[in-house]
Amino acid sequence: MQLDLNLLTALDALLEEGSVVGAADRLNLSAPAMSRTLGRIRRVTGDQILVRTGRSMTPTPYAVAVRADVHRLVQAAGALLSPQRTLDLSTLDRTFTVQFHDAITAAIGPDLLKMLLVEAPGVRLRLLAESGTDTDDLRHGRVDLEVGASEPASPEVRSEIVGRDRLVVVRQPDGRHRRLTIEQYAQARHVIVSRRGRLRDPIDDVLRAEGLARHVVASAPTLGTALSLAVATKGVVTVPERTSASTVARYGLRSWPLPFEAPTAPLILAWPQLYDTDPAHVWFREQVRRVVRTVVAPQ
Repeated sequence: MQLDLNLLTALDALLEEGSVVGAADRLNLSAPAMSRTLGRIRRVTGDQILVRTGRSMTPTPYAVAVRADVHRLVQAAGALLSPQRTLDLSTLDRTFTVQFHDAITAAIGPDLLKMLLVEAPGVRLRLLAESGTDTDDLRHGRVDLEVGASEPASPEVRSEIVGRDRLVVVRQPDGRHRRLTIEQYAQARHVIVSRRGRLRDPIDDVLRAEGLARHVVASAPTLGTALSLAVATKGVVTVPERTSASTVARYGLRSWPLPFEAPTAPLILAWPQLYDTDPAHVWFREQVRRVVRTVVAPQ
């Protein structure tokens, strides 16, 4: 059976107004058009719905029995198809799944969770580690949000740059607090942070332009692992300054400016296109933006 849901709206108006003319005015239709619609409703339901009794029309027993259900269905359909304008954070019950680099998780995770507990106590946060390979989890909405340094390739993923962080070199303090020269930097034992196990990154291009090459001894998938390797080998790690600061401090290491000009590292917020206008997701994205900006651009 092919259902025309417009008939429900017309039936609701007829039962509320109790007349064809009243229902026509309510729906901005002509009286003849409303009469034809009533005829269709009668054929579909097999009931007269409204019958003339003198100068007025009276609903049939069937019409009286279904009136409340019809009204409820029309209201529910209207709510379903209308844009949601309000969001009640006090009753929001939702789990947001985010995928961050471990340095970003350490930098913004605590403040983000504290804020959520205050503003939306029914919200839960699932923090996932970065995957070693590209997946379609973000595109399909299995992950709500990513924060990283790479622009998404899929057109079904939205993104924006929410901040930039300058790169610094991290190593153990030697008591002299001296900066490395570019030659000393190149000759140091380098540990690269790479979730894919890469042994080079854009820093190598900068050095090559100066006729130098880094001495890379290892790569590690997380900042924490890279720093532990650097501690063990008296090596160095090149990292974004502010987003890595809390993790660097835990390892007792110190950061120095790079001995050359290097591009800043972007912080890119990415989310599924399918959640672009979802009110709860819009709110959550804004909270992540706020927390990220307090880290990369503190007041």
